[in-house]
Amino acid sequence: MSELLFFVTYSVALGAALAMDAFSVSVSDAIRNPSMKKSRMCAIAFVYAFFQFAMPMIGYVCVKFICSIFTVFQRFVPWIALVLLLYIGGKMIFEAISKKEGDEKSECVQKKRTIFVQGIATSIDALSVGFTLSSFSALKAFSSSVIIALVTFLICLSGLLLGKKVGERLSGRAEIVGGAILVIIGLEIFLKNIKFFAC
Repeated sequence: MSELLFFVTYSVALGAALAMDAFSVSVSDAIRNPSMKKSRMCAIAFVYAFFQFAMPMIGYVCVKFICSIFTVFQRFVPWIALVLLLYIGGKMIFEAISKKEGDEKSECVQKKRTIFVQGIATSIDALSVGFTLSSFSALKAFSSSVIIALVTFLICLSGLLLGKKVGERLSGRAEIVGGAILVIIGLEIFLKNIKFFAC
């Protein structure tokens, strides 16, 4: 029982640590759209949770079977996250300043793509968790990833609720604030991982 408790506690703590970037992006998403419906909030949290589940599993498989390729790819992780979040955040700020608006249908498609890209960007550093899970059996690694996903889902929902309240008070500045948050998160992920790989 103590071993199971340790495993669950370890996975929950890992999930909470990994979800911090997704939490911040969730806050940003809701700040930009304070009228967001609960169904959309759940969908966004699910996307982030899915990627936080998938990345450790991909990392686990890579470490187990194609370790050399994974090691080379790891060097590009901070750059990928930086580029993705700088692009999305910069685009949001630019559109808010220029008041550029598209048709409703294209905006909906764009929002879905943005959430998908943000999901990848905020979870890509979780690939390295494959290293820590490599000592586990496939079942334990899968179970740990599921726990990480559940924790991420709950944390992101709380971030969306918080962002919604903040967004209601920011009115027209919400897009700029949301974009700035994404740029800062991109830089934070980049600097954190560059420091890690330099060690």
